[in-house]
Amino acid sequence: MPSVPYFSPILSFVFLVWLILHPSKPDFSLKEANIYQLNISTPHNLLNSSIQLTLLSKNPNNKVGIYYDKLQVYASYKGQEITSDSSLPPFYQGHGERNMLSAELAGTGLPVGPTFGYEVGCDRTAGKMILSLHVNGSLRWKMGTWVSSRYTFHVNCVAITEFGSNTTSGSMKSKQGIRCSTSV
Repeated sequence: MPSVPYFSPILSFVFLVWLILHPSKPDFSLKEANIYQLNISTPHNLLNSSIQLTLLSKNPNNKVGIYYDKLQVYASYKGQEITSDSSLPPFYQGHGERNMLSAELAGTGLPVGPTFGYEVGCDRTAGKMILSLHVNGSLRWKMGTWVSSRYTFHVNCVAITEFGSNTTSGSMKSKQGIRCSTSV
């Protein structure tokens, strides 16, 4: 006689609750990114950078909260990291809640490729620069009193910054309200 797999009532209940509540991944959007410094020293190709960014995080779930246990933020330009990682404090996000997250990103003496200065110069001529802003971390979902195990998540925001008419100041602002991609 073939054996029939046995499903425990507890496992079935957990699976049923998961199907009903099925948590959605959080939504992130870039509210603002300001580049205050982006200087390269020659001949060693070392970069000093300073970027201020503001993100909006939204929990789209009506019955599930989110614990953000770890958040690391950094910026990159054409695949090269241009700031060091910056940590944001852990927090809990309730059902349907929105939170503003702000980070000061900086890089001092970061090595960059030999064409970095040329690429920034080309973007300056074009009047726009495209940066990638990244958030990596871990989260847990909370349903009632049950809290899930940790899941890693990655957020990628594309910031299109425009060179202003006063190019000597070096300060650039991004367009607002750009939606970011999130994977869990």
